[in-house]
Amino acid sequence: MPAADLPLSTVESVRAEGRLWCVTGGAGFIGSHIVETLLELGQEVICLDDFSTGKQANLDHVRSRVSDEAWGRFQLIRGDIRNDEVCKKSCEAVDFVLHLAAQGSVVLSMENPALTHDVNVNGSARMLEAATAAGVKRFIYSSSSAVYGDETAVPALEDCLGTPLSPYAASKLIGEILAKNWSRSLGLSTVGLRYFNVVGSRQDPDGAYAAVIPRWIHELKSGIQPTINGDGKTTRDFCPVADVVHANLAAALVELPLSDDPGLAPSLVCNIALGSATSLNELFVLLRDGVAERGGPCADMEPLYGSFRDGDILHSTADIQCAIEGINYTPKLSFTEGLAETLDWFLN
Repeated sequence: MPAADLPLSTVESVRAEGRLWCVTGGAGFIGSHIVETLLELGQEVICLDDFSTGKQANLDHVRSRVSDEAWGRFQLIRGDIRNDEVCKKSCEAVDFVLHLAAQGSVVLSMENPALTHDVNVNGSARMLEAATAAGVKRFIYSSSSAVYGDETAVPALEDCLGTPLSPYAASKLIGEILAKNWSRSLGLSTVGLRYFNVVGSRQDPDGAYAAVIPRWIHELKSGIQPTINGDGKTTRDFCPVADVVHANLAAALVELPLSDDPGLAPSLVCNIALGSATSLNELFVLLRDGVAERGGPCADMEPLYGSFRDGDILHSTADIQCAIEGINYTPKLSFTEGLAETLDWFLN
């Protein structure tokens, strides 16, 4: 992702000093954008990925977009976050850990809850342990809006949680509890970023667990009617990937307020989104028209409607004031701008 898509203050803060960053899940959709941006800004990067969901093609694309000198500052470790030795190796001499590696599908978590728990909870605990032992300055981890569960308040506020509706949601909530406890008990500064629905280039359009936007784009350009789960009135807060990259870098470098107890390390959890809602019906029209304008065979297409999926939240919009005040996060791209970039990527 071009550094030009970031606020100037974040670019200057990262460039000010050469640091070593560990990005778990760095071959994935979001992770590869973070890797690319860090290399472009003069940083050294260790990417830890087992390629269970990450793709070599994402790293190949990063390689094609950065200089030879920048790529020389990149190191790939193929391994699993459930392996202690792999985690220790990935954290050696590291300044910041950006922990994105996860089993990220609600649907898969309903089919295989044990796997989801093992990767998202046990794997995160091993990374927290390795980061603490290595003296990492801060551990930034990816959480999810799924933790709000059956809480119906809109917009979602960080302190108002319901009961998780899927094993995936439960695993992300447990991950937050672990990180907060590591800060309290073991002195590791942590920041949790609750992503809402991230959109952008390199998002996987294939497979049963593909995110809705790349899947629908793929179907629309192929002349296939997309299926909306439910009545289409379900809402989501869609966030361009550039804003998620910004949030990760800002969370690493911001000076967090100290706890009331001077013996405790700073810890924070905040929503990362645009703070606006789009229904699935609205999203369908935007994508259909965008694909048709770019030559796709779908100008008059209507969606199919299926049943609601188990574990899905009906309405999801974020309050982002905590992120604005806590990590100096300000969304730079609108949803329509982020969607246009995504359409251009998938159709070109």
